[in-house]
Amino acid sequence: MTAADPTVAPVLPLRAPQVEDYRPVAAPRAVDAALRTTVTPRIQPGLEMRRLWERRYVRRLRATDTVVVLAVVAAAALIPVLIWAPEFLAQDPWFLARVPLLTAATWSLFLGLMHTRVAGVLGSGATEYKRVAHATGLTFGFLAIPFLVFQWPGLRVQLIFAMPLGLLALLATRWGWRRWLIAQRRFGHYASRAIVVGSRIDIARMIDRLQRDALHGYIVVGAATDDEGAASLVVAGRRYDIVSTAGSAAVIAQELGADTIIVASLPPDDPDHLRRLSWQLEGTAAELVVSSGLTDVAGPRLSFRPVDGLPLIHVRIPVYEGGQHLLKRALDIAVSSLALAVMLPLLPVAAIAIKADSRGPVFFRQTRVGRDGREFAMLKLRSMRESSERELEELRARNDGAGPLFKLKADPRVTRVGRFLRAHSIDELPQFWNVLIGDMSIVGPRPPLPSEVTAYDGTVFRRLYIKPGITGLWQISGRSDLSWDDSVRLDLRYVENWSVMNDLMIMWRTGKVMIHPKGAY
Repeated sequence: MTAADPTVAPVLPLRAPQVEDYRPVAAPRAVDAALRTTVTPRIQPGLEMRRLWERRYVRRLRATDTVVVLAVVAAAALIPVLIWAPEFLAQDPWFLARVPLLTAATWSLFLGLMHTRVAGVLGSGATEYKRVAHATGLTFGFLAIPFLVFQWPGLRVQLIFAMPLGLLALLATRWGWRRWLIAQRRFGHYASRAIVVGSRIDIARMIDRLQRDALHGYIVVGAATDDEGAASLVVAGRRYDIVSTAGSAAVIAQELGADTIIVASLPPDDPDHLRRLSWQLEGTAAELVVSSGLTDVAGPRLSFRPVDGLPLIHVRIPVYEGGQHLLKRALDIAVSSLALAVMLPLLPVAAIAIKADSRGPVFFRQTRVGRDGREFAMLKLRSMRESSERELEELRARNDGAGPLFKLKADPRVTRVGRFLRAHSIDELPQFWNVLIGDMSIVGPRPPLPSEVTAYDGTVFRRLYIKPGITGLWQISGRSDLSWDDSVRLDLRYVENWSVMNDLMIMWRTGKVMIHPKGAY
């Protein structure tokens, strides 16, 4: 037997790999402890409750959308049968049903693909309505291809009849469900429980914005701040407890069942605070909402573009000319022409009532300032005594308005008929003529007096970048009950973020305000 060659490695017996083979050699006990504490975040009860009501609401929308689509498509399918009954009844039943079924299936598919029922667009804003309109347009654009190629019977009626009627029905049902959702949120249902994080000043500002309207869908259950001070905040007469520091907000959110953390401001000396907070919220909250500091900048102007892992916010600068403004002008002409045609039979009745109530002309002309500071004569039905302008100086000391705006809740110059006209905005109907000739728009900032413009500062002048409107955010948000600052804020928000869809929504809400007036005097 020869001696073993030291250059040849010994042959070891084969064995199955063991768990120990995959452990690091150094500090095995510390690694084992770390592995035992590394557990995937589990969904907490607060987050599950949020997802539960979201799914419940989405199911209702899906059921309503399906009913609307099937009803409209079936109605459109009956039209050719009623007009050309012998020819169509002689067709194969499956051939007749093919087009309606294809239309309904395609429409339902696009409503899903366009994310018309995702939680982020429900409850407020125009995005939900825009996506429903886009899904409907894509549906019938897609169906137009087989119509041109195969000339299927009945498809033309679907394109001409079902599309406009179905779109109106879908938007109406979505609006109805939104009204229901807002009503539920006023009682604390179908809303997100939120904790606001930041400095005391920023927290108070954020809570003040959120509690003004149930549209936002947030119920603030506490605040988290590192600032020294009292254990609570009082915002608009309501008390909010300081429930934790900014660093422990995620732990407290789990205890309070909060499903949303709203970051009103970030610590200036901690660049990684937001990332750590997002990790801590995994399994606890559905949303981490961060205030960008870009006040009143709407979502369509914002986009996100990551650069080397850094999420950069891109803000599109508003443009006050171009195709969208031509479309707005076309909408103004169409709506004002229709309104004037409807209004003409009512003018004699209004004129007789105004003349019978007080002496003076039926119409009242007043100089207002329009786009780019150009003055124009705005028309209204007279609602005051003929001597109202001469009596103005005597009443200035009793002004109920704020800033340069003059308003009196009990103005003695307003006639009995004028009070009714103002309450229901009937006195403003002649302004459709100003819209038709191009001095005003249907929707826009409030048309100011020259005396108000002279008191503007550099920021308020931005109201004059676009044409003033008969209605606007100011009219559907309280009108004369608004403070001067709120009125300016709403007008500036509209100037920077207007869209045709938002204009249509404001027109729709204006009709409700005319029936149930608020802040009109």
